Amino acid sequence: MSYALHIPVTENIQELRVALKKNNLMMQPRLKMLIAMKKAGEDGISKRALMDIVGASSQSIHNWRTAYKQGGLKGLLTNGRIGKAGAPSTFTKEEHRLIEQKLRDPKNGLAGYVELQQWIEKEFKKEVKYNTVLKYAIRHFGSSVKVARKSHVKKDEKAVETFKKTLPKK
Repeated sequence: MSYALHIPVTENIQELRVALKKNNLMMQPRLKMLIAMKKAGEDGISKRALMDIVGASSQSIHNWRTAYKQGGLKGLLTNGRIGKAGAPSTFTKEEHRLIEQKLRDPKNGLAGYVELQQWIEKEFKKEVKYNTVLKYAIRHFGSSVKVARKSHVKKDEKAVETFKKTLPKK
């Protein structure tokens, strides 16, 4: 049986609720844990009770309580993922502009990200992984996979106008 551990929470419940609304889904269980710890007061609250309230594993609760003890609210809400923040972009500003033009052009004829990847390799002489192209296009241009086209890319505009003019009216 786990014993109640008292960790003093310096923020008040109102501040924690405001932070709960402002933060993303990943941080909300951490803030719910703090609210439960604050409500428990001087008696403290066991890890198992926090697990039931928050719906997280005991290891997560342990890590979050340790992070709060060491770094306060800021330390608790720090993601811990490093990634490539600050690393230079895969594409230069000029390449970015050309990719955007290619994706925004309704007559470009790209059928998917594989073709975009091949176009990038041919145009910029760069080896770029498929996932890099996929994530870059989604993040920067809001593109999506398998979206139906409104019309055929090789459609003859004059034929369309002729068709519309010769269409019998009701």
